[in-house]
Amino acid sequence: MGKVYDEITPHQREWIARQAMFFVATAPLSADGHVNLSPKGPIGSLAVLGPREIAYLDVYGSGSETIAHLRENGRICVMLCAFEGPPRILRLHGRGEAIMRDDPRFEELLARAGFEDPSVPEARRSIIRVDVTRISDSCGYGVPLLRFEGLREHHALSVSKRVRVVGEERYRAEQVAAAGRSIDGLPSLAD
Repeated sequence: MGKVYDEITPHQREWIARQAMFFVATAPLSADGHVNLSPKGPIGSLAVLGPREIAYLDVYGSGSETIAHLRENGRICVMLCAFEGPPRILRLHGRGEAIMRDDPRFEELLARAGFEDPSVPEARRSIIRVDVTRISDSCGYGVPLLRFEGLREHHALSVSKRVRVVGEERYRAEQVAAAGRSIDGLPSLAD
């Protein structure tokens, strides 16, 4: 049976750090809008900043649904599950915000969190900071046992090559143009 907690416990914090990855879910307000669920990693790109505060380092990728949904309504759920060891699922519901790279708070939060970079510095898009409003766990009996083999280097290699070819400024401009709005048309990287 699952349990709800008042805050992220030291045991949960240690458990989080041992997981290979995490998932982020958001949704627009519109009933016709698309729910988004994204896998994230490495786990070091997620930081527990306090008993009810987490953040993760966000990089340019294939879309910007999370940022668009946070701009519209702030709702977010971060979920972790044990693929090795005893079964467990932990959900951290909250209100989030995307702190973009040009925001004066970005560098301070980057230093405070001590993230493991999921790619290369040029790919850093934002830090998603979450005020956690609900902490719950459940059994995780349905989660399969999987073996972690390592991290993929594809994103870092791809971004490094593109930055080398077109330069960092053009790379970022391309990313904003490609993912300036969510698939439902909500503003994310562009207003």
